[in-house]
Amino acid sequence: MEQKSNQYFLRKLHSLAGIIPVGVFMTAHLLINYSAVWGAASYNKAATFMVNLPFKYVLELFIIFLPLLFHAIYGIAITFQARSNIRQYSYVRNWKFTLQRIAGLIALIFIAWHVWETKVQIQFNGAEAGYDFMRNIVHNGYTLVLYMIGILACIYHFVNGMWTFLITWGITVSVKSQKIAEYIAVCLFIVLAFVGIRAIMAFA
Repeated sequence: MEQKSNQYFLRKLHSLAGIIPVGVFMTAHLLINYSAVWGAASYNKAATFMVNLPFKYVLELFIIFLPLLFHAIYGIAITFQARSNIRQYSYVRNWKFTLQRIAGLIALIFIAWHVWETKVQIQFNGAEAGYDFMRNIVHNGYTLVLYMIGILACIYHFVNGMWTFLITWGITVSVKSQKIAEYIAVCLFIVLAFVGIRAIMAFA
């Protein structure tokens, strides 16, 4: 009984971490990147603001990396324990369940690569954050496509995770409320996907 209670608590904490702060940070990150649509000067201004945030390292550690690390590790554990039964029951929720796990793994690989390409290079190799820096990363067509796939995987994982979060936390209990939340999630995915793809294309 105690083990089940602990698992239930960890799953709720896992879903919460995926929305707040990780999902909120991802959305803010996409919106900041969207400033590249208005040119190099606009993006450089936004990037400079982010780099010079007060208590930046504390914020990065406790608002981004630790919640993301917990969400990723526990998410991997859930992924390898889960059974989706797609071949026997091809219901929409089963497909969403499976796609959520696949998108999560793709997102994890992409985030690790993105952090290496950006944060590590800026912090330890003296690279300067800015428009030209990002443009050099995605100037290759293959890299650009991989970035698009990674961005869409992150967005899908966040949006679908938000829908399951509302169920897990008992916010959307009825079938009608879950359907409404699903429509909202689809709209949010479309908006964020547009923002993310449009932003990365601005660098290319």
